[in-house]
Formats: sequence, C-alpha cells, structure tokens
Amino acid sequence: MLARRRWLIPWLLMAPALLWLIVFFVLPNVQLVTMSLSSGSLSRGFELTWDWDNYLGAFGRFPDQFRNSIVFGGLATILTFLIGFPLAYGIAFRGGRFKNLLLFLVIAPFFTSFLIRTISWRIILGESGPTLWFLRDALGIVPDNFSILRTPLAVVSGLTYQFLPFMVLPLYTSLEKIDLRLVEAAKDLYAGPWRGRGAIVGAVGGGLLLAALMLGLGYASLNGSGFVAVAIATLIGALAGGLIGSFLISESFVRVIFPLSLPGVFAGSILTFIPSIGDYVNAELLGNPKTQMIGNVIQSRFLEQNDYPTAAALSFILMAAILISIIAYSRALGSEGLTGGRTL
Repeated sequence: MLARRRWLIPWLLMAPALLWLIVFFVLPNVQLVTMSLSSGSLSRGFELTWDWDNYLGAFGRFPDQFRNSIVFGGLATILTFLIGFPLAYGIAFRGGRFKNLLLFLVIAPFFTSFLIRTISWRIILGESGPTLWFLRDALGIVPDNFSILRTPLAVVSGLTYQFLPFMVLPLYTSLEKIDLRLVEAAKDLYAGPWRGRGAIVGAVGGGLLLAALMLGLGYASLNGSGFVAVAIATLIGALAGGLIGSFLISESFVRVIFPLSLPGVFAGSILTFIPSIGDYVNAELLGNPKTQMIGNVIQSRFLEQNDYPTAAALSFILMAAILISIIAYSRALGSEGLTGGRTL
C-alpha cells in the first residue's frame, strides 16, 4: 500500500510551491488576460467584451516605446555580458582566498534600494557630476554643451549597472565548476593563441558591437554624415576587437572554457534581459520623453490614466514577446548548452 502511494510524495513536496504559483502567478495572469479583453472605465466599471482592439492598437500607438525597450534591454544585456564575463572569470580562476570578498562586492549594491541607486546615477551623470567633469573639464574631449543625463546612453548605463550582478553570478557559478585539468589538456593538445581566427572574429564582433551602440544610443544614423560616423565607429571597433581576439583570447578558452560556461551565459542573459526590457525606473529618472520604454507606458496607463485594458494588453504582449524570445534563444543555444552537457 505504501509503495503504491509513493508517487504522491513528489507532489506533496511540490504542493506549497505549486500553490504559490497558482495564487500569485496563474490567477493574476488570468485576470490580466480578462482585463485586456474588456472595455469600460474606472468610474463605470470594466466588462469583458472580447475587445481585441486593445491588442491591435497597442503596436500602432506605441512603436517607439517597444523599440526602445528591445534596443535598450538588448544593449544592456550585451554590455553586462562584456563586463561581467571577465569579472566572473577573474573571480573564478584568479580570486584565490578573496573569492568570497569579491562576490560580496558584486552583490553589495543590492543592500541599497533600487531607487536610491538610480538617483545616484543622476548625480554621477549630471551636469556637475564627476563623469562630465572628467570628460569635459579634465580631459576636454567633449564640448561644453555635451550632456549624458536624459539621453539613451544614461538609460542603458543605468540598466547595465543595475542588472550586472544578475549576469556575473550565473557566469561565476558555471566557470567555477570547470575542471582546470581540461584547460591544461587542451594546451597539451596545442590549443595555443587564437591568432588568425581570433583577429577575424574579434574584428567582426567589435565592429558590429560599436556600430550597434552608436545606432542604438542615437549618436549616429545610416543617413548622410551619420553613416560616416557609423563607418568610423565600425573601424575603431574592428581594430579593438581584432587586437583583443589576437592577444587576449586563446584557443583553449574558445574550445573549453566558453562552451562549458554556456549554461551561465544563458541564465545570465535571461536574468538580465527580462527585467531590463520591462524596466521603467531608469528610463523615467535618467531619460527623457523620447527614451520612454514600454514599462513607462504600462505604468502610466495603470496608475495615471486608469486605462486598465490597454495597460493589461501591453503587459501581456510584453510577457508573450519575452517568452517567445527565451524559447528562440534556448533553441539557438541548444538544449545541451542549458544542462552543461556540451561535448568538447
């Protein structure tokens, strides 16, 4: 009798978590879908009328905000990876007895309120802040009217700073598990400097990255003189990327370390992209009306305009888009990359 009921044990153990998900995730999302198909007002009440115009009109009314969310969230994810991977690599392989201290410093900002950290960036990037003082007054490389605050650069910088720990910690977890004997074996099998291919891959990647940053942050365009700026940025990025690929990247890193770190890359990318694409605090405090993200529209529709159906439709569209992106990303990465079982 006991053996036949043994199948109940896993379900009983999962029951609290399943109940939590049903109450605080499934039911709110059902209410969200219902509200997105309703019509009415806060004073008259809302009624389920299966009004699909809330969805059809969402894309046409807020294309700039959708674009900003995707561009800013994507750039923040790329930048957190470029900053976080060397940091996680250094802690995992060179941290020694200071690993715990370094990890504590990574998560130390979380001891401060998200809002306070964002306001601090207003001071850092402000007209009289240390960043502009260094660039404008100390080095003199930017004009007097140059501004960082209330620009896309400020928004992306804030997003990158806020969500950097979400990238570093999963990467560190994956890197710390790597057996260094595999790296030594790769070196014994002549996995030396990645000179030729490293220069090509680095140049292509660096050029595309800097061009994407220039276009995404609005500092250049593909028309007229803006195209020249993009071309110059691409050349600079290609040169820097080529040098990094030639002298800082080894074949053992490409063939052993990076493939084994893919579970951390996947987890860190998801943990960074999801909150950054739906964020509205950084865009509100560091940006301007033209840098508003879809999260700002949802917040305004819910709390200021009381347009619950439109806000619910936008929320569900954003959630569905994120889910589709995650599925596509996991398929592109490969299921073996999610479990850490990639074949070397």
